[in-house]
Amino acid sequence: MKILITGGNNAKALKIMKAFPSHFVLLADYGEVPAILTESYAFKSLGDLNRDSIAHILLNFCITEGIDAVLPLHDYEVEPLAKSSVLFDEYGVGVLTPPAEELNQYLTAEKKAFKNFGIFIKGECIFASGKEIFVKQSDEINGVFGYNDADEKLTLFTI
Repeated sequence: MKILITGGNNAKALKIMKAFPSHFVLLADYGEVPAILTESYAFKSLGDLNRDSIAHILLNFCITEGIDAVLPLHDYEVEPLAKSSVLFDEYGVGVLTPPAEELNQYLTAEKKAFKNFGIFIKGECIFASGKEIFVKQSDEINGVFGYNDADEKLTLFTI
């Protein structure tokens, strides 16, 4: 499986990459990106940032690069991708965000620093940096969620 993680120039993207040890991870970002290619991951540029066409830029990139799932980390990417997830699905690309109509439950107005993060795919926690075991969530829950303690409400992790 080939996974695209946006925000590839951010150290947090590198931490999240560890959750996918058996997949090829493409770390991408807008503008200049270091040209690195290894057996299990690579860095690539998404081109110039144009916030008005984020979904189009990322769908085109995913199709061109043969991406199976995209994990958006930039806060300005989450809503456009969640709203376009059906279109991405038609091209065989999974969008790892909560459904568009449920986004407000998981977003906060201010940027928060979290001690831990968990990655959920179809409600299953596939990775938790704090080693917690989470109860299965709604089948629709996808993405990276930040938390300090396992008991608190999960918040969508963005940069």
